[in-house]
Amino acid sequence: MSQGAPSITTMVQGGALLVLTVVLLSGQLTAYAQHNQADETCETLPSEIHLIKEEYDELGRLYRTCNGDVTVNKCEGKCNSQVQPSVITATGFLKECYCCRESFLRERQLQLTHCYDPDGVRMTDHESATMEIRLKEPVDCKCFKCGEMVR
Repeated sequence: MSQGAPSITTMVQGGALLVLTVVLLSGQLTAYAQHNQADETCETLPSEIHLIKEEYDELGRLYRTCNGDVTVNKCEGKCNSQVQPSVITATGFLKECYCCRESFLRERQLQLTHCYDPDGVRMTDHESATMEIRLKEPVDCKCFKCGEMVR
């Protein structure tokens, strides 16, 4: 046993003595299982979505509704997660969960080209016939530890 390393001693049925040693390196517990990235499939894929956006006047009345089908990026795929027995966690298991999510976002401007007045009549005047909107979409996707914030 290394000098100064904490140990957990437990009496086992029949009087046998079981000694477990937890070694701390630089103040952190050494993890024996590493995150395996070999068969992860997290990627950025195009996705077509239907957007509907309503616009209201200053009195809160519906002015127009615009819609359109647009292609935007999404994150999709598989990330490796694992659960392993552990003597140092309250549950007896160490859980390492990884999720496929965006690592970088960009803002895009899109144009919705089908605009209608509150009565459902298609708007044709140049200013009201289209609506410009902004949305954020992933540029790159990666496997992150679940709950971890992306900067």
